[in-house]
Amino acid sequence: MMLAELDAVLDYAQSVSIRVIAPSDLVEVLNDLTDMLVETVNSGDPLGFMPPIDEDIARDYWISLLPELRSGRVVLFVAMSEGSVVGSAQLVPSRRGNSPHRAQIKKVFVDRLVRGRGVGTALMNAVEELALHYRRRLLVLTTRVGEPAHQWYRSLGYKEVGVVPGWTIGREGERFDHVTMYLEL
Repeated sequence: MMLAELDAVLDYAQSVSIRVIAPSDLVEVLNDLTDMLVETVNSGDPLGFMPPIDEDIARDYWISLLPELRSGRVVLFVAMSEGSVVGSAQLVPSRRGNSPHRAQIKKVFVDRLVRGRGVGTALMNAVEELALHYRRRLLVLTTRVGEPAHQWYRSLGYKEVGVVPGWTIGREGERFDHVTMYLEL
């Protein structure tokens, strides 16, 4: 990357703000999250959905998170730029008695138009910072093997635990391997 490109990436990343979304605030970002989830899933990053999905499926998913947001079982992060959502991530602290030090990271995605500009890294930094605040020092996630996200998580310091063959399937029944990764904070 040339110096001018790097400066542009840093300038953009600095203009992005990361917010934790309270249940009462979900309505403010619901349309943006819905549109971005539809675009992301239908463009090849399924995030646990079977593409194609429509706005109703995506909106229902976000609304279904409300009880988990209210109870604190899930913390929803959004990246905002110029009043619009450009990324999202979730932190799921373990509720088990033997793992108060652990949390899972789920559904990290960034609008395709701003990928490569530091939005995802800013989201992950915010997730990790809040995890530490909650005394969660072990973070775990899963992602498809060989996809760009796999390499990106590695670049952020996440280590591989192992690969589960055929963890998910596609529309034609094709199997996709997934890797579990972790980071100790």
